Amino acid sequence: MLNRSPNPKLYTFYVGVLSSLAIILIPFAGFHIPDVVSFFWIFLTSLVSVAGLYMLYSAVAKFDVSRVVPIVGAVQPILVLFLGWFFWGVRAITFNNILAFSILLLASIIISFEKKLAPNKQLLTFSLVTALLVALSLVFIKMVFLRQTFLQGTIWIGICNLLLVLTFLFIPGFKKEAFGKQSAPGKKTLLLVLFTQLVGGLAAFSQTFAISLVPVSSLAIINALRGIQYVFIFLVTLFFSSFFPNILKERISRKIVIQKSIAILLIIFGLVILVL
Repeated sequence: MLNRSPNPKLYTFYVGVLSSLAIILIPFAGFHIPDVVSFFWIFLTSLVSVAGLYMLYSAVAKFDVSRVVPIVGAVQPILVLFLGWFFWGVRAITFNNILAFSILLLASIIISFEKKLAPNKQLLTFSLVTALLVALSLVFIKMVFLRQTFLQGTIWIGICNLLLVLTFLFIPGFKKEAFGKQSAPGKKTLLLVLFTQLVGGLAAFSQTFAISLVPVSSLAIINALRGIQYVFIFLVTLFFSSFFPNILKERISRKIVIQKSIAILLIIFGLVILVL
């Protein structure tokens, strides 16, 4: 999608607007005004979530998706672990944590290597900042659910996401980008955006519900269990690049396949150590 129309700011706007569909949950949860402290965490959650989306889309527009997402996912559980320790002090940093961190960091470096024997610094920078923002959003979401029910928290986060992305309309020229005929996405691209947001929304809803259920000490584990997604991302991008390059094309060679496979195995191994 971003290869066809590389405009991360515009797609962040679309996703923010679509997240307001959480209001359909109101008949099931009612509508209650949150207290000041809850609203503070709701606002912070939306702020870092929207910023994280923008950084993620920017990274995917510039680099291969099968490089960006594994780096984000490898570093993110460690950041969630440290942030959870910082906010709640529920789990000391153990030898396993340090070992997992080292393995995940190594995997992130391996998967970001280009032709030269050096990692792509811009790729690492975009991915690490994205990982930090997403990790913060998960911690802040848990803060919300400690004070609000799952449905109430989800509704208000969706509303706040909408209000934040609407501020994009004050950026000079953005209205033309968002609503102009030349810059508006075509029908196929728009359908792809809607489908992507639907699938991603279901995944985010499931993970958010899991976060609302577990104690804060298990937050990093819930996040780490998503590690299996990197295998699917790699296989899907490999499939499309080989058979449908007009839809999604990434550089594929025997060396790249081996490189990414080793990195993914290290990521899975690191996540297993983190969970144990």
